[in-house]
Amino acid sequence: MIRPKALLLDFGGVIVETSRRPSWAAELAAEVHGLLRRAGFHGLGLDDVESDIRAGARADKYWKDSTSRQFAPAEMTHRGFWADFVAGDWPEQARSLVIAEATPLCRRMGELRSDRKTRPALQELLAACWAHDVTPAVVSNALCGAVHRDYMALSGLDRQVAVQVYSDEVGVRKPNPEMIWIACRALGVDPAETWYVGDNYDRDVVCGARAGVGATVLMVSRSTDEIPYKVRQSPQATVEDPRGLLNLLEETWT
Repeated sequence: MIRPKALLLDFGGVIVETSRRPSWAAELAAEVHGLLRRAGFHGLGLDDVESDIRAGARADKYWKDSTSRQFAPAEMTHRGFWADFVAGDWPEQARSLVIAEATPLCRRMGELRSDRKTRPALQELLAACWAHDVTPAVVSNALCGAVHRDYMALSGLDRQVAVQVYSDEVGVRKPNPEMIWIACRALGVDPAETWYVGDNYDRDVVCGARAGVGATVLMVSRSTDEIPYKVRQSPQATVEDPRGLLNLLEETWT
């Protein structure tokens, strides 16, 4: 394992642990239904809106799994998610309205869908990186990266990383190696001088290998074992949590 100049971290599963909120779809549906009614549209019931939001989320999951088979996948746009996955068969006015409001709706969906909690020892890990001239950064897929940025700011973590790269903001998604290359160019480092840390085989381990990073580290999370396809690439190391990652880094500092 090389001593890295930069440590690139996934958001969900590495920086934070996430847990799904059971009521998220009903809450979002109520807000979307209210939006439609304020615009004078009354052709969809609340139950219809919730059903289609749930269907859109499920379709998005299938789509995400399919993109992990591509070499350089693009990211789903906010407009595309609402136009095609949620409101594909809605009347024109209703579909046009959620397309116009797609970005704030994606942001609201991200806020409602999951609870997030910073993983133990994460702040200690980041502080140690700065103390040893290792620049930490975030590289993460996201339907709405603004939700992740809000969390980072509210928890003070935004001041402990040098750059945040989110797929919806840059237009590509892991395992597209461009995600990592964007961060490396921003930090002025070669990918071979970095470690990339993620919690999924088909997105993160594959992305690190394709990008040519110095080491890919798999951090175990609730979703690590959800592997839609066989992955040939292997991580250089596997850790259970940020404390395990810090221990791994400390071996390169001695």
